[in-house]
Amino acid sequence: MIIFPNAKINIGLNVINHRLDGYHNLETIFYPIKINDALEIIEADELSFQSSGLEIPGRVEDNLCIKGYHLLKKDFDLPPVKIHLHKHIPIGAGLGGGSADAAFFVRLLNQNFNLGLTDGQMIDYARQLGSDCAFFIQNKPVFAFDRGDEFEPIKLNLSNYNIVLVMPSVHVSTAEAYSGVKPAPVKQSLMELIYKPVTEWKNYIKNDFEDSVFKNHPEIRGVKAALYEAGAIYASMSGSGASVFGIFNEKPDLGELEKNNEVFSDLRF
Repeated sequence: MIIFPNAKINIGLNVINHRLDGYHNLETIFYPIKINDALEIIEADELSFQSSGLEIPGRVEDNLCIKGYHLLKKDFDLPPVKIHLHKHIPIGAGLGGGSADAAFFVRLLNQNFNLGLTDGQMIDYARQLGSDCAFFIQNKPVFAFDRGDEFEPIKLNLSNYNIVLVMPSVHVSTAEAYSGVKPAPVKQSLMELIYKPVTEWKNYIKNDFEDSVFKNHPEIRGVKAALYEAGAIYASMSGSGASVFGIFNEKPDLGELEKNNEVFSDLRF
């Protein structure tokens, strides 16, 4: 059985303060977009994991799909499976690709082996695999807060806009992004700001990681500037970077950006 995990973008990201558990309290808007991996499981004699497409860093045993299998295996009599992941969502891009793969893997196990899990139960499992994994269970726009794993549904529909995403040939680790950020309380929550007209977002909605990431990687700053020059009504780095998305009223001409970057167009969900 095969399923197609999709990416997300962060519309705004405020890092509020440090937590005692070593994480940060933050708030952001998660919005799904149409950049997809492909994930397949087949019942097998032993558990295995293979990948194609983009190279996935790290050890196989640390892959979130493998961890997800062992997590559910504790509670269910799962047979061994052969896992194949075709990786297309850029890595180190702030798009949640690994988290999406983990959450969709939980959904796939539930569906394929008739585990009978509710969305709420799958969210609980996904939350144990990573802070933003749980978002991809229901995969709808949300206001995310605390560690980024608590959600409030929001009414946000960008289907009338053209969303594009640009991925420069840069990798920004989460550790690097957090090392340069300065947590601070918010004056007005994104839960309220997101309902302002999209044309006003650039005046109110920001990503706290941009200051330090742009300083270390000026090419990412250049991508954001180029998107505004091309007519974007809002542009921002997603998550901790390195990708930058733009929201347009019409399909833009991004020929110059395509020369040195990977460009994904018409990502409306």
